Amino acid sequence: MAMQAGEIEALIKAALPDASVTIEDLAGDGDHYAATVVSASFKGISRVKQHQIVYAALRGRMGGELHALALQTSAPE
Repeated sequence: MAMQAGEIEALIKAALPDASVTIEDLAGDGDHYAATVVSASFKGISRVKQHQIVYAALRGRMGGELHALALQTSAPE
């Protein structure tokens, strides 16, 4: 079962309320998305840790309901 872009955004915003989240459906199939997440809570932490925070926010849906997520994260400038 595919995920909707709004559901991905809602899960990320629940974990990172200050985040600016942009979701793009790459293939139109609800399985392949790109996400850009900008959050002040990423300041001073590695890109790997930032991605881990976002994946944790998806509550185990990666690899199941959500097949692929190209992820870009950063702290606001």
